[in-house]
Amino acid sequence: MAMPIQTKATGDAPQAGGVPTNYRSALTLLASLFFMWGFITVINGTLLPHLRSVFELSYFQASLIESVWFIAYFFASIPSAKLIERIGYQKALVTGLGIMAAGALGMVLAASLPSYGVTLVMLFVIASGITLLQVAANPYVAVVGPPETASSRLNLVQALNSAGTMLAPLFGAYLILGRSKGGTAEAGTVLTQAERLADAQSVVLPYVLVAIVLVVLAVIIARFPLPAMGASTSRHAKEERKKHSLWKHRNLVFGIPAIFIYLIAEIGVGNLFVNFISQPQIANLTTEQAGRYLALLWGGMMVGRFLGSAIMQKIPAETVLAAFSIGAFVVMLITVFTTGHVAMWALISVGLFHSIMFPTIFTLGIKGLGPLTEEGSGLLIMAIAGGALVFVQGKLADTYGLQASFLLTAACELYILFYALWGSRTTHALPDVQAA
Repeated sequence: MAMPIQTKATGDAPQAGGVPTNYRSALTLLASLFFMWGFITVINGTLLPHLRSVFELSYFQASLIESVWFIAYFFASIPSAKLIERIGYQKALVTGLGIMAAGALGMVLAASLPSYGVTLVMLFVIASGITLLQVAANPYVAVVGPPETASSRLNLVQALNSAGTMLAPLFGAYLILGRSKGGTAEAGTVLTQAERLADAQSVVLPYVLVAIVLVVLAVIIARFPLPAMGASTSRHAKEERKKHSLWKHRNLVFGIPAIFIYLIAEIGVGNLFVNFISQPQIANLTTEQAGRYLALLWGGMMVGRFLGSAIMQKIPAETVLAAFSIGAFVVMLITVFTTGHVAMWALISVGLFHSIMFPTIFTLGIKGLGPLTEEGSGLLIMAIAGGALVFVQGKLADTYGLQASFLLTAACELYILFYALWGSRTTHALPDVQAA
């Protein structure tokens, strides 16, 4: 799947499943990275209503906040892959955490001015740091252990990512929205200039805390004896890359649009969830009440990843992906063609079926790439930019109705099914670069 991992010590005793003992602590540490970038991604979502009141933004200006986040994946992925080739995985992880910490401190500057433009720039910086972590950490986890259980391992650590997305809204609600006038005032309340300036300061403490945690993690990882991914064979690997083409690998070629399309589905559901279930014909809830159910959607993703990790120890990843995509397609049809609590719970349950999709598509996409793994990983992470096209579903909702717009999500599930059944098959597997 990729260049083999060289341990810095010899004689490692294998655990069940063929994973050496020293990899367990490495996986545990890497899981903390998955938690942190899930946490920060969602905590930034808390900023949407907050910044709209602070800067008096239009809906278009507010939507730019999320678009900038996904655009960063598009622009930073390939440079991240090139950086990893140059400095190695461990230094890349430390660099990514440093970039994220700098962006978090930049958010403090943006709040002090306050400045909408600086806020957008700093969110781009944070997302670029996360992109570097994703390009480095996802393939790293995938190759720690037997290739046949790569999807199982990645789903396991991605479950920690989901735990971060579950806890972040509570953190943001308490330290950002709960400490601001805009976050506690009734809908429609117009803030004075002084109140807006005070509200801007409410993001200082949360982002200072985030920056501190990121710096601590960077120091720990810099000092931790992570197993090296083919560090001594980098020159050989570089020569090997020149002999091969990424585009001969069907699993990667169809995996890139699979990630892109999946993100349209995931982000579309997350963005429109509250509006959908609060409708009179669905659950007739206030937006505050509907927001509490959103935690169940993300919680389903966490549970699904733990469950998927266990299942993939026994069943091939592509088979599990096919089953989950069929489940997602069915519940989305129920969401579209029913009403009341049936439709609401159907939409909530899609989180369970979406859970394994990203990590499983990713591991299937880089399978057999050998010395091309870094470039392939960069392209797959770049495809996360698909989340920026969530406006397409918004346009469908405006034109045909919110409920009917989820037919787009159902169509996305069908492509994932196609990928699981056919597109993910390796056609040009390369041998791993052996350690010197």
